Formats: sequence, C-alpha cells, structure tokens
Amino acid sequence: MSTASFALRDSATMLRRNLRRMLRYPSMTLMLVGMPVVFLLLFVYVFGGTLGAGLGGGVGGRAEYANYLTPAILLMTVTAVVQGTAISVAMDLTEGIIARFRTMAIARVSVLTGHVLGSLIQAVIGLVIVTGVALLVGFRPTAGLTEWLAAAGVLLALAFALIWLSVALGQISKSVETASNLPMPLILLPFLGSGFVPTDSMPGAIRWFAEYQPFTPVIEALRGLLLGGPSAAEVGTNTAIALAWCAVIALAGYLWSKRLFNRESN
Repeated sequence: MSTASFALRDSATMLRRNLRRMLRYPSMTLMLVGMPVVFLLLFVYVFGGTLGAGLGGGVGGRAEYANYLTPAILLMTVTAVVQGTAISVAMDLTEGIIARFRTMAIARVSVLTGHVLGSLIQAVIGLVIVTGVALLVGFRPTAGLTEWLAAAGVLLALAFALIWLSVALGQISKSVETASNLPMPLILLPFLGSGFVPTDSMPGAIRWFAEYQPFTPVIEALRGLLLGGPSAAEVGTNTAIALAWCAVIALAGYLWSKRLFNRESN
C-alpha cells in the first residue's frame, strides 16, 4: 500500500472518530448552529422593520432585510462551526490523545485532516439548517440551480479555509477556554462589513476597512448569486475575490497548522 493510501485510510479513521464525537455531543452542534439562527431571528423580527426601511431608497421592509441579511448569517454559520473546530483540537491536545496518536503508526497528517473533514461536514449540516430557517422567516432567493451550486461552492471554500485556520488556533491555545475565544473576531467580522448594513452608510475609516476585509466580497458574491441585482461581471469579480481570499487563508492556515503539529511532534 502506498504512502498516499495509508494517509487516506488513516484520515478516514480519524474522520469517523470526529463524527462519533459529534454524535456523542450533539449539544455542541446545536449550540454552534443555534447562534446564527438567534441572530437571524433577532435582526429580522426586532430590527428588520427599521433597518429594512433604509434599503431601496426607503421603500424596503422586513422582507427585503431578510434577503439582505441571510448571506451574512450563512457566513456566520461557518464562523460558528470553526469555533467548534478550535475547541475540539484544543480538547485533544489538553487531554493527551494527540500525544498518544504520535506514538502510533499512523499518517501524521491524518490527525489534522480528520478534524478538517469532520468540521466541513458539520458546516454543511449547519448551513442546511440555517438556510431552512431563513426560508421560513422570509428569505426569497431568485437563484437557479447553477447559482445555488456556485454559492454552495463559495461557502464550502470559505469553510475549508477557516477550518484550517481554526486548527492552528486550537493548537496554539493553552486551554479549551482560550480556544473558544480566539476565533471570536471571525464571528464579529461580518458586523464590520456589508453583512448587516451597506458599507456606504459607515464613517470613513470603518468604511474603508469594511470594503477591503475578506468577508465583504464573500457576502457580496453570495448576494449576487442568490438574489441577483448586480451585473454578471460584478458578481464574477466578487466571486473571484472571495475565492482568492479563501485560497490565501486556506494555504496560510494549512502551513501554520502543519508547522505547529510537526514542531510539537519533534
């Protein structure tokens, strides 16, 4: 059996381990998915009437705001899941199971890829649940099958990138509590972007940051794909920028995670 085959076999074993952990602790998944759902309900039903009135030249309302808000909530679903990834990695490190894995004849990379693949599945489950809730509260996308697949691809690329970053954050955490706090800026970044209000309503310095931070092109790409509106060229540009950010974050997170894991092994 080749080295690649060993790595795939061991990664599948680690994936099963993480899926069993998800089944053993369903409250973790419910908590991670519950937070974006709470934000969705809060902003649609409490703030939606007022914030929606500012869309479309003052002719918007709660329904329009539900459409505007949902792409940001989908992104927050991904960031909530990666917080759970950092916690899981930190738990393994602090409980000593990683040290035991290092003494076993398994592919070293499989320990990390098991966490990544398990969290990616958890992200898909969370996105399906949150999308269903969004449809119930008034989200009305106009996308066809192609646009839905493209939007799903953007979300999966973002999830893959942020999960690798969170694996590194979990490894540098000295405790589970620290691991739960380190990814917190990722959850807050949609608020400092175009997720909840248009960036042109913000003051100068904040507006500049909101327009050029990584999450804004992701949100705008999702809006363009799911709701239409901008030109095809603009949607394509936002999607390309979003995928470029995902590639950069994924590469940085993977290299950082691998370096940390190999350093601890040595």
